[in-house]
Amino acid sequence: MDRETKKSPLISLEHISKSFAEGGVVHQVLRSINAEFAGGECIALLGRSGSGKSTILNLISGIDKPDSGRIVIGGVDITALSEHERTLFRRKNIGFIYQFFNLIPTLTILENVMLPLELNGENNRSRALEILDEVGLLDRKSDYPDRLSGGEQQRVAIIRALVHDPVIILADEPTGNIDKETGHNILDIMERLIRKKNKNLILVTHSKEVAKFADRLLLLEDGVLKRQSREIVW
Repeated sequence: MDRETKKSPLISLEHISKSFAEGGVVHQVLRSINAEFAGGECIALLGRSGSGKSTILNLISGIDKPDSGRIVIGGVDITALSEHERTLFRRKNIGFIYQFFNLIPTLTILENVMLPLELNGENNRSRALEILDEVGLLDRKSDYPDRLSGGEQQRVAIIRALVHDPVIILADEPTGNIDKETGHNILDIMERLIRKKNKNLILVTHSKEVAKFADRLLLLEDGVLKRQSREIVW
């Protein structure tokens, strides 16, 4: 991918602020953030623990709402939507990859992968089987998550995030709960399934190796997003 190619904005954060109250004290996490993410771009969000990186993912997904400002995705102001409308928008347009996989233990691997399709009123079993085969897990489709290694569970989490063909993938420390070698394998799968299919990827990471995967690095510091050079400074 040509990392210098100018692309049209897909996601716009406009004057986004967010605070949380804890123990009677209000903590300002995000302060009038402005940012644009282009279509097909991979962004790595860096910052200290508790700096609000996961908060940004929750806001972009519509799980949470900002105190002020607006978020526009594909021309839709999601901050103007009702909670139900944001849920429907999220189900169709966004996929999630979590550090701790978040697979449902009482569902088989195939049932876990099918879940986003079923939530969208689809029953595309062939699509789920095809993408399981693509990551070498077709023969594990009837197993439960506890029978899989951490790397295998993360592969399932990745394809579950992709099976309904969302525009945006949000990944929160996607290699944070697996060993280094397995992490490299996960990045290879993300390269093949996400970047080559021109999906938007916004990932939170503490890993320099994972950060190198991104087109741009943004550092969250004092509640503001700052552009980071390729030479990562922590």
